[in-house]
Amino acid sequence: MASNLEFVQFVTDQLGDAGNITSKRMFGEYGLYCNGKFFAVICDNQFFIKITDAGREICGDFDEVPPYEGAKPYFLIENLDDRAFLAQLAAATCSQLPDPKPRKKKDTKERSAKTGETSLKTGGKLDYKKVYRDLYLPKSTPAVVDVPEMTFIMVDGRGNPNTSKSYQNAVEILYGLSFTIKMSKLSGNQPEGYFEYVVPPLEGLWKLDGAAFDGRGAITDKDRFCWTAMIRQPEFVTEEVFEWAKESLLKKKPHLDFSAVRLETFTEGLCCQVMHRGPYDEEPVTIEKLEAFISEHGYQCDISEKRLHHEIYLGDPRKTKPENLKTVLRHPVRPVY
Repeated sequence: MASNLEFVQFVTDQLGDAGNITSKRMFGEYGLYCNGKFFAVICDNQFFIKITDAGREICGDFDEVPPYEGAKPYFLIENLDDRAFLAQLAAATCSQLPDPKPRKKKDTKERSAKTGETSLKTGGKLDYKKVYRDLYLPKSTPAVVDVPEMTFIMVDGRGNPNTSKSYQNAVEILYGLSFTIKMSKLSGNQPEGYFEYVVPPLEGLWKLDGAAFDGRGAITDKDRFCWTAMIRQPEFVTEEVFEWAKESLLKKKPHLDFSAVRLETFTEGLCCQVMHRGPYDEEPVTIEKLEAFISEHGYQCDISEKRLHHEIYLGDPRKTKPENLKTVLRHPVRPVY
């Protein structure tokens, strides 16, 4: 049952003392904003507010339930008659939520891509691989690159990527969500700021259970892998767009487990990278060349618990011969002083 507009208006009115409360249609349901911050949702004529430490001090043992199947838990607020309580809870919650990001002025290259200049597009679609060739299409000679902030849908897991059901589930979720967002225009539900684009490639961050991983040496027990599978998202993908995409995909594929999926802004920073051509198991040879370049050019590999070995997969192993696969191999680095 979709929420009705009268209930939405009642809730926003009751929250009015917390600030400027606005609602936005979220593909059948509603997201609520306080002074521009997305802080709550209304689903099936029920009011759910994000969980924060400040909110928990006010709510105590209130039920923590997902607004819909596959969503993160929110506080379910059933007493909607106490305006003072609602205003206090909304204000406390928003005090611990990040401010909405101001729209940044993009450099000429990025502005041109978004305004439709064909020199940076393929068939009228933004192709991140071609616009940002330095990030996605390096040469076989290693190079230094400063990787900027990007938005990703990510799924964490562990196990052998060749046999693990969790990895298969992660890849299915990533592509499912990415194409749900991309194809939202067909139903007239495209998000604000939507533009035509090519879905970026699958990427992965890798480490070993209990140890760092730099890609060198043969890994005989691939069940030790801990990975983050991820796909970059266009700049218009916000948390509410992400939540809508999860809800939509879950209706089509209820067997998928969304518990480990998240939307994250990721800034990788200073790195060195190289293009590897050939089977994945032959990557150590290319990694040795990358590590030699890092040392010879005054840098040090900076792989740690937070900065990981990174791979970008430009070929589909199901359709491409192993010797023709192309994989970007990227290591975080720092200058040697």
